[in-house]
Amino acid sequence: MAGPTLPLTIEGDGGPASEAVRRDRANLRERLYRHGALLLRGFDVGGVDGFEAVVRELSGAPLTYTEQSSPRSVIKGKVYTSTEYPAKAEIPLHNEMSYQASWPLVLYFHCVEPPLTQGATPLASTRAVYDLVDPAVREEFVRRKWMAVRNYRDDIGLRWWQAFNTESREEVERLCEAGGIEAQWIGKSGLRTRAVREPVHRHPVTGDTVWFNHVVIFHVSSLPAPTRNGLLEICGEEGLPNNTYYGDGEPIPDEVTDHLRDCYRQASVRFDYRRDDLLVVDNMLASHGREPFTGPRKIAVAMGEASDA
Repeated sequence: MAGPTLPLTIEGDGGPASEAVRRDRANLRERLYRHGALLLRGFDVGGVDGFEAVVRELSGAPLTYTEQSSPRSVIKGKVYTSTEYPAKAEIPLHNEMSYQASWPLVLYFHCVEPPLTQGATPLASTRAVYDLVDPAVREEFVRRKWMAVRNYRDDIGLRWWQAFNTESREEVERLCEAGGIEAQWIGKSGLRTRAVREPVHRHPVTGDTVWFNHVVIFHVSSLPAPTRNGLLEICGEEGLPNNTYYGDGEPIPDEVTDHLRDCYRQASVRFDYRRDDLLVVDNMLASHGREPFTGPRKIAVAMGEASDA
């Protein structure tokens, strides 16, 4: 039996998106919990200010992007660019900030300029992914948990002061302690962090069991082979910008991440962006990614509703 439509498309009549959201907020929230994502199409978003107004109507004040894992730029206030990776790069399906102790429950994507080809934000139901994961694999992760290991270096990837939005080592240590992260300073300006997290959660509103983690996207096997081999030669495994392990620090075999990747693939759906599309995603009910693309592709992003489930 087919599950709920992902995303559920809601057609507008060209009127302001924020007013439509204000009028129908309760119904939109109910539909978001049922489907996992909403595509508001045919509305006048009203630029960055109108986009932020939609976020405030549905989720309250937008969140700051903290302990970031990918490069973004501020457009205005707490509205950001989407991940600034090269157009030819694919971003695997994942749940935003699932490596943190607290994460945004709702994500917002506004299509300012659609790409010429591809460039979709594919989605996958985390309820479906959970059901697709081999029970033995699932149970091992639940028993052992998973570990995110991140290295902030001078030569590759994000610097620690960019990720933590501070140049104070004491503040970084305070943030890490508050977030259940082990911090280790490396050399003069490097930082290595380790955090053990749960791979499975219950949604705080629906009670659904969901597959919610960064196991696959951070795992070294998700890198294209030339990139992976080059980074391993430069950094060694322990110095990679990101990698994942079982919670006890033992390696996760490639065949396990291959299986998980296939589960995401089976559950994945896509749509082509149109100008002024507004995609609302429940971050715990749906994972998201990014296809490679050609053309300009400008997507504004905002996040709302801090949650630790």
